[in-house]
Amino acid sequence: MTSGTDTAPALTAENTHRIVRTPDYEIQVNEAGEGHPLLLIHGTGPGATGWSNFAPNIEPLSRQFRVVAVTMPGWGESSPQDVASGFDQGEAVKQLMDALDIERAAIVGNSMGGGVGLIVNARWPERVSHLVTMGSGVWAVNVLSPAGMSEGFKVLYDTYLDPSPANFKRLVQVMCFDPTFATDELAEQRSRAALAHPQHLTDWVERMKVGLGGEAFAAAAAALPTSAVPALIIHGRDDRTVHWELSLRALSMIQDSRMVMLNRCGHWAQLEHAAEFNRLVTEFVTHH
Repeated sequence: MTSGTDTAPALTAENTHRIVRTPDYEIQVNEAGEGHPLLLIHGTGPGATGWSNFAPNIEPLSRQFRVVAVTMPGWGESSPQDVASGFDQGEAVKQLMDALDIERAAIVGNSMGGGVGLIVNARWPERVSHLVTMGSGVWAVNVLSPAGMSEGFKVLYDTYLDPSPANFKRLVQVMCFDPTFATDELAEQRSRAALAHPQHLTDWVERMKVGLGGEAFAAAAAALPTSAVPALIIHGRDDRTVHWELSLRALSMIQDSRMVMLNRCGHWAQLEHAAEFNRLVTEFVTHH
């Protein structure tokens, strides 16, 4: 699927959408463009999809790259991920790449998506050309930020437990620094996606209760000092969900890495600073 030109229709959630079947999953994607593959992977919030997390990025990036915005198993129209079936997000990405005939890709991950990128990088480094994280990093004992659950994660958890319109509005507000980005439309979009698949909501809560997935993220972080994959680490200075200390920790561990911290920016750098984010990713993947 190619990106838009002056005569082609604009890219939409509908005309870029398809379901990809792999040996273990059905995975919803929004795909556009040609060139080196970019996998865009969303965060853990309720109602997250590849489109809702990356709508301002897909078309600009698709002018130079083959862009695949992934809705991970456990979200959207993708397969469930419950405690019984496990939560191997790295394996899901590898199966998706195989199904799409993608040998090597740049992985661009927001929050949890950055962690998924770290897992793929640790287990199959030959499949990862570049790693870009936003609002992500490495979890450990905090030095520069308070211990315990962050303000944003508390709202996120509350919304999984009570997916009310009011909570979805709180969710988009806490994720953004600039309130003009926390629109009613975005809150309603994420609410519709979540309520269309209520099993995903209860499955997420059950996974959190038993800490499913934590060991894979920890193992991926431990492998970072030996990684040869170049990394671009982006973080909002005003992120109320994941503190920028976690990105500093990743920066210190990855040999070939650089970090960009954006002031007046919350957890969704790719939305609040879309033009700069698109430029940073394009230049990094093209020239590094």
